[in-house]
Amino acid sequence: METVTLRTDRLVLRPPAADDVDAIFEACQDPDIQRFTSVPSPYARNDAEDFVRLVAEWWADGSQAVWTVYEQDVLVGAVGLHHIDQGAAEIGYWGVAEHRGRGILGEAARAVTDWGFGTLGLVRQSWRAVAGNVPSARLARSLGFRYEGTMRQAFVHGVHRDDGWIAGLLASDDRSPVDWPVALD
Repeated sequence: METVTLRTDRLVLRPPAADDVDAIFEACQDPDIQRFTSVPSPYARNDAEDFVRLVAEWWADGSQAVWTVYEQDVLVGAVGLHHIDQGAAEIGYWGVAEHRGRGILGEAARAVTDWGFGTLGLVRQSWRAVAGNVPSARLARSLGFRYEGTMRQAFVHGVHRDDGWIAGLLASDDRSPVDWPVALD
């Protein structure tokens, strides 16, 4: 799959490059990113280098499409479609701590969701997160994802296991947010 750059009114989403390693390394020092995503913990500089290399491989083999998100040449997050297969993919994202709460990740995730349904022709996108990751769940709900359940002890990260929430969005779904049966407010 050829790499693609996406643009929104204020953001540029592009596959990470070698020049992004230092910014990715710094962003991933955030304990919340290490706790609630699949990045290694502790996160070393070579982990950022590996990430950039792996993303290029994933794009090339069509298995994943991952972008770093920039606002005025400043890294503000990352968004990706993972496990692309048979018309389905899983969306994942993280935001740089000092840029959270401004709607940036929602804007980027909406662009990626639209690209997945449009360009890739996906039928379904799923979202998963550690149970209790309320900010991630709020963002998924704002994109129109429907809560589908709790997966008991489904996530292994380091030495601990966590329950996980899962939600899905179909290309045919109305993207209006709906209520979820877990407390997000």
